Amino acid sequence: MSEHNCWQCSAPVSDSLFCRSCKSLQQPSRDYYRVLSLPHRRLNLDPDDLQRRFYDLSRLLHPDLFVRKPELERQYSLDATSILNDAYRTLRDPVQRAQYVLAQEGFDIGEQRSNDVPPELLEEVFELNMALEEMRGGDDSARPQLESAEKSFSGMMSEIDSDLRGLFETYDAAPKRETLSAIRAVLNRRKYIQNLLNEVQKTLVPAP
Repeated sequence: MSEHNCWQCSAPVSDSLFCRSCKSLQQPSRDYYRVLSLPHRRLNLDPDDLQRRFYDLSRLLHPDLFVRKPELERQYSLDATSILNDAYRTLRDPVQRAQYVLAQEGFDIGEQRSNDVPPELLEEVFELNMALEEMRGGDDSARPQLESAEKSFSGMMSEIDSDLRGLFETYDAAPKRETLSAIRAVLNRRKYIQNLLNEVQKTLVPAP
């Protein structure tokens, strides 16, 4: 939060949800990291620390505590609670956290080109699509191939998540746009493989 004057007593307020002088709740920042008082756009976060911050702030900001406060402060409580919930839901998930930081740093994360086949998977995806069509057409002989593909894609997801953790550490140690570009490329690949895995798993499990 940038420095400003308290709406209630006009005292200077900086990087705090509450005025130090009169204790009034201030207009909340929409920056998820600032709301939770986290290091600026850090990608590796301690889940337990994040949860503790969320619960502590939830108790402080609960609208029931502001029912007798001025209308503006009541609205700030509602706004802050909504932003806090969104922040926690986003930052507790590593993929959503990375997407949030990318967006904040000006990267287009739109559709993330989820339809682009990674070159090294072209042949495998072609064969997989044929097996999926056979299985959906009632030919159960394709099941072993799909089960093998499920195992392969699950392994790829684990490797990708490991790569992401490494890139997170690299970025936190020295924030650079080229590292963010690498993270975005890994997220593109992750999304594509996740879609393949979902299709395989959906086809392997018969409809009830």
